[in-house]
Amino acid sequence: MPRRSSGPKLWFDKARSSWTIIDGRKRSRTGFGAEETARAEEALGDYIASKHTIRDGPNPLLSDVLGAYSEEKLAGKPSEAHILYDIGHLTAWWGTKCVSEINSTICKAYVKHRKGIVSARRELAFLGAAVKHWHAEHGPLKALPVVVLPPAPHHREHWMTREQAARFLWEARKTPHLARFFIIGWYTGTRRSKICGLRWSMVDFKTRIMQRRAPGEPEAKNKKAPPVRMGERLMAHMRRWKRMDGKKSEFVIAYQGKRVKNPIRVWTETRLRAKLPAYVTPHILRHTRATNMMQQRKDPWESSKALGMSLDMLTKRYGHHHPDWQKDVSETR
Repeated sequence: MPRRSSGPKLWFDKARSSWTIIDGRKRSRTGFGAEETARAEEALGDYIASKHTIRDGPNPLLSDVLGAYSEEKLAGKPSEAHILYDIGHLTAWWGTKCVSEINSTICKAYVKHRKGIVSARRELAFLGAAVKHWHAEHGPLKALPVVVLPPAPHHREHWMTREQAARFLWEARKTPHLARFFIIGWYTGTRRSKICGLRWSMVDFKTRIMQRRAPGEPEAKNKKAPPVRMGERLMAHMRRWKRMDGKKSEFVIAYQGKRVKNPIRVWTETRLRAKLPAYVTPHILRHTRATNMMQQRKDPWESSKALGMSLDMLTKRYGHHHPDWQKDVSETR
């Protein structure tokens, strides 16, 4: 009697030095090498998703559950691309399993497989949301399983010193678009994607207001992008850059006339030359701006609005940097 197939899986073909999808007797080469495991897993997730037609039921395959969630809840949302990337990892590992197989043991195994609590926790949260969506729209399920998340990691407390910033900018002097990215992030705390999407039409030199969202662009609920007032130092840089770019340039952050969508490669190269620690990522500019605001006694309400962050989050994450934090109560006798 033939053995039951365990479903599609990845296999590394040493002869071709690439990942291959094995599905029973069928083999499909992904084209991804040994160092591209994450992309191979995405390809496997897409393969699994393409094999199945979503069918309602009380104990569906998780590939169906994740597929339904992607199509019915994420389409058109600002964060769709980022979440689909995470769902690709989920589908590659969970796709051939059924909802009834979800338990704490297998959730812990997934965390170990992903080798990172932050990414695993985020992805498992999407899995839980997908299961609840299926239960409401395609179920009901026989039993609603609990997706067990790993403990939340401690928030990062790192920020850049002025000396570190100077070293980074010195090394970035030969890559002007990276220097621009850094300066805008340093003076506004704007997220990476919004800096890279900044058009000259979104910068008002008369009112000194910089829009973070293009007209008609949707805004994610958990990632606000309100306008921000530019200080005199940033304005001076903006005026100089505008004179250099002329009237034909569209994006503020551009390389050879084209928009730079993600400067992470050149950022990493610059960081290494500046001999800065690995935690100095593009997002540290946002942490640094918030920290500097608190250390310089800026009004928390204005600071939260400038950052696009809730007042509660600002005080919870960065409030202890304020010189007056708990000053009155600390003198209680």
